[in-house]
Amino acid sequence: MVVTFNVTDSEQGPWAVLQVSGELDLVTSPVLRQRVHDVVAEGRHSLVLDLSQVQFCDSSGVGVLIAARRLLRSCQGRLRLVLPAQGAVDGSHVNRVLGALGVRRLFDVYADLEGALGEEPLSA
Repeated sequence: MVVTFNVTDSEQGPWAVLQVSGELDLVTSPVLRQRVHDVVAEGRHSLVLDLSQVQFCDSSGVGVLIAARRLLRSCQGRLRLVLPAQGAVDGSHVNRVLGALGVRRLFDVYADLEGALGEEPLSA
């Protein structure tokens, strides 16, 4: 089975939103890394990564998320992740991976896009 990787972008108020779907792995993570860099280069420093449709994430994907956090913090920006606790397949795979690695606490995590565009993150 081939899973298509896709990143779409939009702007919602002050937020740039990248909606990611498919598998975030060694092959696809450079695409997301470049898209994050493009957003920052355009001067948009408030970013929501909607990962609710990501079905798989390996260590290279986690590395991209940590690098995105570092990049946005370096320009006094904000990064929010959309990682539903529950979903089509027992919740977000990315949420479970970040939790297992002990790095979920580094991110402001939201259950849905509407919440991420609002104010308060979910507790870690």
